[in-house]
Amino acid sequence: MLSGLVTALRTLTVLPVPGRESDSFSNSLFWFPVVGLLLGLVEGTIGFCGFRLGWNELSAALVLLGGIALSRGMHADGLADLADGFWGGKTREAALRIMKDPNVGSFGAIALSAMMLLKWIALLKLVGLGAFELIAAGVLLAREVQVLLASSLPYARKEGGTAQAFVSGAGALHIVVTSLLTLLFLVALLHADLYALVTVVAAALVGALLTGGLSRRKINGVTGDVLGAGSEVTELFVWIAAALYAGFRA
Repeated sequence: MLSGLVTALRTLTVLPVPGRESDSFSNSLFWFPVVGLLLGLVEGTIGFCGFRLGWNELSAALVLLGGIALSRGMHADGLADLADGFWGGKTREAALRIMKDPNVGSFGAIALSAMMLLKWIALLKLVGLGAFELIAAGVLLAREVQVLLASSLPYARKEGGTAQAFVSGAGALHIVVTSLLTLLFLVALLHADLYALVTVVAAALVGALLTGGLSRRKINGVTGDVLGAGSEVTELFVWIAAALYAGFRA
């Protein structure tokens, strides 16, 4: 079972992890919330260190860049590919072909720029309020949404692809187990603050439904790029909702 954790860590992070990977890549999905919690705690700690230095703008930027570095920029790349394919391809086939192109087009550049700017604004508010647990919650929920998308939608490419091994074996059990784990971690992170819990979970579900619904309509399924984009969208929605909640609470 620990081989699934090895696969999850190697897939979602740049951390050098010893051990043998799982024979079934979908088994690693059970560990996505654990990895999400780990990454969230690291990014929250980065934010706290910057906050202690008294430079909130730099702190927010370091959280943002730290998240990109820890994930090898994989999710940001997925967002750019999705934007290029969904808005540049008029047909399903054209969208999938564009998404496979490693070059970033105009739509991808715009999407990345907007995403980074909006994330930085939300993070700046959270850092200023000292809401580091809410930063971690966004990172955690972003990885849970990847499981939800992989488990509820088919793989879109008939010829197969990098993420097919994760999607093909995913199902209801993955959703149930990871959702329970995620809720458990959130209760601990947010100190059983029910209103904060409802706020971040609702925002994450909106991100999942938006990404999944658009992907279903455009390419009738998901790809690795869709999973990465879903993670980016979820982080943004959770951080914005969390910043609004934390500001109201303050």
